[in-house]
Amino acid sequence: MSHADDMHETRLVDSYGRGHRDMRISLTDRCSLRCTYCMPADFADWIPSAELLTTDELMYVLEIAVDEGIDEVRLTGGEPLLRPDVVDVVRRINALPRPPRISITTNALRLAGLAGPLRDAGLERVNVSLDTLDRERFKKLTHRDRFDDVLAGLAAARAAGLSPVKVNAVLMRGVNEDEAVPMLRRALEEDWQLRFIEQMPLDAGGLWNRTNMVTAEEILESLSTAFDITPLPQRGTAPAEEFYVNGGPATVGVIASVTRPFCGTCDRLRLTADGQLRNCLFARDETDLRAVLRDDSLSDADREAEVRRRLHASVLAKLPGHGINDPSFIQPPRPMSAIGG
Repeated sequence: MSHADDMHETRLVDSYGRGHRDMRISLTDRCSLRCTYCMPADFADWIPSAELLTTDELMYVLEIAVDEGIDEVRLTGGEPLLRPDVVDVVRRINALPRPPRISITTNALRLAGLAGPLRDAGLERVNVSLDTLDRERFKKLTHRDRFDDVLAGLAAARAAGLSPVKVNAVLMRGVNEDEAVPMLRRALEEDWQLRFIEQMPLDAGGLWNRTNMVTAEEILESLSTAFDITPLPQRGTAPAEEFYVNGGPATVGVIASVTRPFCGTCDRLRLTADGQLRNCLFARDETDLRAVLRDDSLSDADREAEVRRRLHASVLAKLPGHGINDPSFIQPPRPMSAIGG
């Protein structure tokens, strides 16, 4: 598997000098769980099918993005494994002349049956969202009794050689904040790479409240009651701040998007399932690529040139930071499920 070599400089540089190499691509806004911090249990405001990018359209955009410097792709949702041709999507990405590294963020409900085929198609690793190790709590949090399916998916990922197997957990006050230590213990046993994520204001119900958010500082304090936690010296562009557990080599990560923003090194762009380009998870503006792809009045050359132009325009319009800590912060109009995690 020949991945994009480091000598290929990205041309997607914003006005603050940040080069963009990582594209998050949402394959669908639909999900098989109803996690309380993401969408209401009765959520039904799905993107109409006709507005979703076809696989050919998705590949058209990605091929140009890779040519411009993108060398890492994360497939997200909603729940990306609900897309019927997800294995074919991975295979087609991996068949590009300069294939990017491919990972996927999933709730793992369908991973037991798909881990092997995805690995064979070129997937490198998975990020599994799991907020609790308690079956009843899982049921309450997600409105689905599928805890065992997640564990089966995690086991299948490891067996298939997807490495590392990352597990992302959101701790919420009065809900699961007591699970930091048990989750890290389990992660060390199972060889999962655990990362705790501060809850972000991206729920469909608009219920996010800073006081309910368990902060990075609180998470680290909790972990320190049972483990020796020491920071790694280098972070790079990764969203997670990594810490050695008991001197290493095992690590635990904390993604503190709210209290310790890492906007200054952000190298990510996002393509929504309906073909909108976003230069920040919390952006209030989007760049419409679907309209260009479906404009029959454009010649092939003009279409390609316009997609490139809009890619660069989106990057250049990127703000220095997301401003969650600013009193004037306004939550994006689209929930996480529609944006792509």
